[in-house]
Amino acid sequence: MSDHSQFTLLGKRRFAPFFTTQALGAFNDNAFRQGMVVLIGFHLGFNIDAVSFYSMIAPAIFILPFFLFSASAGQIAEKFEKTRLIRYVKLFEIGAMLLATYAFHAHQIWLLFVVLFLMGLHSTVFGPIKYAILPQALKPDELVGGNGLVEMGTSMAVLIGMMAGGSLIAIEGYGETAASILVVGIAVIGYLVARSIPPAPATAPDLKFNWNPASETLRVMRYVVKDRTIFNAILGISWFWFFGTVFTAQLPAYTQTYLGGGEGVLNLTLALFSVGVGIGSLLCERLSGHKVEIGLVPFGSIGMTVFAVDLYFARPHLASEHGLGAGQFLMAAGSLHIVIDLILIGLFAGLFIVPLFALVQSRTERSELSRVIAGNNILNALFMVVSAGLGLGLTTLGLSIPQIFLCVAVLNAAVAIYIYTLVPEFLMRFLSWILINTLYRIRTEGLDNIPEQGPALIVCNHVSYLDALIVGGSVRRPSRFVMYYRIFNIPVMSFIFRTAKAIPIASGKEDPALLEKAFEEIDRALAEGEIVCIYPEGGLTADGEIGTFRPGVERILARRQVPVIPMAIRGLWGSIFSRRDSAPGRMRLPRRFWSRIVLAVGEPVSATEASAALLEQRVRELRGAWA
Repeated sequence: MSDHSQFTLLGKRRFAPFFTTQALGAFNDNAFRQGMVVLIGFHLGFNIDAVSFYSMIAPAIFILPFFLFSASAGQIAEKFEKTRLIRYVKLFEIGAMLLATYAFHAHQIWLLFVVLFLMGLHSTVFGPIKYAILPQALKPDELVGGNGLVEMGTSMAVLIGMMAGGSLIAIEGYGETAASILVVGIAVIGYLVARSIPPAPATAPDLKFNWNPASETLRVMRYVVKDRTIFNAILGISWFWFFGTVFTAQLPAYTQTYLGGGEGVLNLTLALFSVGVGIGSLLCERLSGHKVEIGLVPFGSIGMTVFAVDLYFARPHLASEHGLGAGQFLMAAGSLHIVIDLILIGLFAGLFIVPLFALVQSRTERSELSRVIAGNNILNALFMVVSAGLGLGLTTLGLSIPQIFLCVAVLNAAVAIYIYTLVPEFLMRFLSWILINTLYRIRTEGLDNIPEQGPALIVCNHVSYLDALIVGGSVRRPSRFVMYYRIFNIPVMSFIFRTAKAIPIASGKEDPALLEKAFEEIDRALAEGEIVCIYPEGGLTADGEIGTFRPGVERILARRQVPVIPMAIRGLWGSIFSRRDSAPGRMRLPRRFWSRIVLAVGEPVSATEASAALLEQRVRELRGAWA
């Protein structure tokens, strides 16, 4: 694992100006929206019915551009240089905020909604650029950390923007002016910072622009569903917005009726959730070992469900006191329970969302990524609309707000099970991540020697029964493992091996048909551009030393000319699940638990020069004196 921290990215020009620009945009978006909400709700003299009407149509106005223009925005982000596009978007934001200044002072409701639509359009265009530029600016082992910083920055900017916009517009006599200075000033600063973002070349400069938004939307959705794993990752991202929209929409009423608090307590609950998301987003890099680790996604969904259910039990009844300030609420009995639940719901939501975005970015073709993100935005908007309908429907049925939280928690569990059933890779990576991070501490060397695309054959020494999980959990790309059929059929572990599409193999004496079938499957996997990992020793080491490599690797390369990646596991011998001190046919208790091991990857060897003897020598060199 690389020793760098994600926070070092904040000192690099290829990331810091973009990070600041997008955070300022999120801040301004929410400062304007909250200022508009407070102005309409408290300062223009409307009755409760009118305020309720405006509150219901505002989210629809903001989301409408996502349905109308996301497909076109995806094309624009692919066809043109992204940094220049960002500058144009920020100039557009300045214009929208100048219009907002007039609307604030003139108290023109219709014009405020026009600005709200324009800010929705701003977000629609910026979204595909925002997530497509990261893979161009960051190295593969920085992608998770970069996404974590972006999600953290966004969640905190949203929170601070809402608090700033709502607070300034409420200033007696000067609120409109103060809010206007804020939003215009932030927009101008965002543009100036955007001028420091390094160039990001167009990924599809020859793209023929389709001016028909309906047909382009259908084409974008075909990109989204083309890869099953990516599509289900996008469904997961959309579900995150569904889940978050239901929760945040209920928080104002929940704060007043169940927590007994006022505006200060509402701001506190939003802050707790946002801080939780930020912490979870930042933890992703540490927990994933600087790689795209989708095993964190089930972990996140489990935590979201558990603590959302716990939030129901924390305060199922109406508050006995009302008008509490933030300090009074924190001192009240049972409040610590709610504080912990809100933070942890946000934390696990961060663990859920960041790997999904990183997965979409890492597995989508660069020339299609912006359009896939545009399709993601369309689905996000659809899920948010449905979530609003669900909240309204459950309220109409007479469910209390804690009961709505409980229903969404149960739905979250059901959706997670459905997604992991459709794409078992998520659950398999989760089980592998839990198992490996429980038993071992792994450091990697030379992972960049594994090609990001195209077929490759990995050859590795065979030390323990969990070698496939160690390699598969460390290599960024999905790998097909060739393993002895008896290990493949180990109870419980067989589920992980089958889900990972491992290839069982036997010796010619044991099962000639299975041997031939294995070689056919290896050749098919390489022909389809996959990575295949084999253990040329033919079995687990019995003494910790590397055995003679068998000629099966040469037979594979004779049929399919692909680069070969030598790899060695160090320090695993003598740990749990290795065969040290085992009597014939029986494994005795291991001497070491929670071992520190190293996975070393060497430079690729061309198929023309690769031989069993040469590859054995390379693996021995990588392993060195370690056992």
